[in-house]
Amino acid sequence: MTKIKETSTNFANKKALTDECPELYASKLIGGQWSLAICSYLINGKLRFGELRKSLGNITERMLTLQLRRLEEDKIITRTVYAEVPPRVEYELTKIGYQLKPVIQELEKWGIMHKENIE
Repeated sequence: MTKIKETSTNFANKKALTDECPELYASKLIGGQWSLAICSYLINGKLRFGELRKSLGNITERMLTLQLRRLEEDKIITRTVYAEVPPRVEYELTKIGYQLKPVIQELEKWGIMHKENIE
């Protein structure tokens, strides 16, 4: 994932939009296929890295790691490491992350409805 230079006009425009529009700010946080999919699976409770990877199918370990780090940085998920051998790491939505549940459910309903109307 490449980052946009902070001195570019593109960066300034995106920042201005997300500062002014809460919908775009939220979309930026959970936008992208993997972030939303990860949150969808975590709505049902804690999952380990391997369980998430199996659930997501085609995601690479690197991409999953990057997405989990970004979601953790944005305070949407928490990462708990247990001092065991072998090490066990679990991911869970934070309190604000769990508040995404109705949003994700509505997106699911809308997606199903839209798909049916297209076909």
